[in-house]
Amino acid sequence: MNILLVYAHPNPRSFNRAILETIDAELCERGHATCIRDLYQMRFRAVLDGEDLIRNWRGDLPNDIRQEQEAIRWAQGLVFIYPIWWFGPPAILKGWIDRVFVRKFAFDFTEAGMQGLLTHEKALIVNTLGGDEATYQRLRWHELLVRPMAEGILEACGVRAVTHRAFYQVPTVSSAERRVMLAEARDLAATF
Repeated sequence: MNILLVYAHPNPRSFNRAILETIDAELCERGHATCIRDLYQMRFRAVLDGEDLIRNWRGDLPNDIRQEQEAIRWAQGLVFIYPIWWFGPPAILKGWIDRVFVRKFAFDFTEAGMQGLLTHEKALIVNTLGGDEATYQRLRWHELLVRPMAEGILEACGVRAVTHRAFYQVPTVSSAERRVMLAEARDLAATF
């Protein structure tokens, strides 16, 4: 399977990077072809501006967007790895989605409503957080993490099966606990 990994963390030594490397290694070991889109390393222009909107409507997309869409078309599976900041992804990832998941590529409107155009078999979303899982579950904050990306973007755009995993308290857990998290990330990659 061809799998696109979309990664959004500015620190090259972050735990998110360790997750990316673990998942990529497991996918490659299982015979999958992978392509990593490291949005910070790419210095991806994340601001959807007026010129982008005009070009979208004309069907004249900028080269950077065409390249990202080609990478998505190449893939049968998608992996998103990013931290949660203020209950959402880093702005660079949100901007990537705004600019790349455009009408007539990721979705369109019909008389019946919005129709997803992506045909990916599955997607995996892996997040890191500073807070504790008990608080996120008790206050139902977990839903704020899962639903926008899994349902509101990926499933709405046609991705058939979306798995989400959050790793909590990353800044304060022990090295042993991080190793357990990485083993779980490896297991998640093995589901492709």
